[in-house]
Amino acid sequence: MTLDIPFDNTFAQLPPEFYSRQAPTPVGEPKLLAYNEALGSTLGIGTAALDVRAEVFSGNVVPTGAAPLAQLYAGHQFGSFNPQLGDGRAILMGEVVGADGLRRDIQLKGAGRTPYSRGGDGRAWMGPVLREYVISEAMHALGIPTTRALAAVSTGEMVWREGGLPGAVLTRVAKSHLRVGTFQVYASRGQVEALKTLTDYAIARHYPEAEGRMGLLRAVRDAQVELIAAWMSVGFIHGVMNTDNSSIAGETIDYGPCAFMDVYHPSRVFSSIDRMGRYAYSNQPNIAVWNLAQLATALIQQYDASEAVVEEATEIVHAMPDLLEVAWLQRFRAKLGITTAQDEDMELITDLMRAMAEGQADFTNSFRALVDGGARDQFLDPAAFDLWEPRWRHRLEGEPDPEAVMRAANPVLIPRNHRIEQMIASAVAGDMAPFERLMAALANPFEARAEFEDLRRPPAEEEVVKATFCGT
Repeated sequence: MTLDIPFDNTFAQLPPEFYSRQAPTPVGEPKLLAYNEALGSTLGIGTAALDVRAEVFSGNVVPTGAAPLAQLYAGHQFGSFNPQLGDGRAILMGEVVGADGLRRDIQLKGAGRTPYSRGGDGRAWMGPVLREYVISEAMHALGIPTTRALAAVSTGEMVWREGGLPGAVLTRVAKSHLRVGTFQVYASRGQVEALKTLTDYAIARHYPEAEGRMGLLRAVRDAQVELIAAWMSVGFIHGVMNTDNSSIAGETIDYGPCAFMDVYHPSRVFSSIDRMGRYAYSNQPNIAVWNLAQLATALIQQYDASEAVVEEATEIVHAMPDLLEVAWLQRFRAKLGITTAQDEDMELITDLMRAMAEGQADFTNSFRALVDGGARDQFLDPAAFDLWEPRWRHRLEGEPDPEAVMRAANPVLIPRNHRIEQMIASAVAGDMAPFERLMAALANPFEARAEFEDLRRPPAEEEVVKATFCGT
């Protein structure tokens, strides 16, 4: 018996220079750790016994209709161009069109070696798999565009990093896995026809209303603007915004050394490999613009030398910072209960955040406390908040329903780093209860519930997570 998945594949029908046909490498003793029933139902995936699901989502059984492959792409990694990357430990099984009419990829992450593994083992260990499962589903519940987690399976095999770790496979669902780096690989090789084919495919799949190649650039820009503003509004730090981790569909993708801030600081970095702060919290809008410029450079190659095209692409990219500011202001106004726009709003917001940084205030709890009460208690020295609060109260005069606006914009719960680490340690020891509890709590992040009150607590000094890791 196998699992019925209604595959309807399109990427696999593109010419072979876009991928390598590659089946997953079987594992020893697959065991289903988690399965997203609601998402599976949306995707039209049939029901099956747990052991059957484990066999399919570990890669041991390739279901009917799948067309497993590893995608090719390049990318700028911390600013340095790598001309060939590709799926080194992920296998795209195929696509489905869900009950909601949306087309999505189904990918196995940690499914074994591919031609792009570059010496790696193609595997993942349980920690990053469960981390991505929890955080990506939390992002979805927060209303932020993201890849989703369908299943997590332990492999019964060890993965060797600095020592032996329990292996696992994540089943990831995405609008697609097309990245800025997907375009860069063909642009860097001068494969203009392949670049045109890819661009036409991307437009048809994601932005059918886009008018030509510059229309695609504009659509990707607008999607990225909304995504980055959403990240900033919840204190999320992606950690590795390389161009190969920049989805043209405008989704959060590749949860490696990511984290949500506890104590707010604009230059906060968690990634163990980001030693210069390139992908710090406050620098994420700048990097999004830089990444879009790399996409523009690739798309321009499809045209004959034309000053007009270069000027149009430049115009599109140069408009992004202002659009990001508008989107950021909209998000942060809402966090303060403001729906109208006034010139002094930027100063009001930034003054609060400066006080939060100086007062070592918790990002999530401080904003939520503006509506729940006790905001000044979040500051080591509340003097700056006391000066700011009357200005804010005055600004709220005439706003229609600031309390409702703030409750909708400020989550009660985020997947805090120390809780994620505790969950992973328990799962490795065989206890999935903390994982299941986190999933239940984070499914409704804007709702205060007494049974999850402890999950609002910032880390004690000995619980602070100072660095997060890629997991490869």
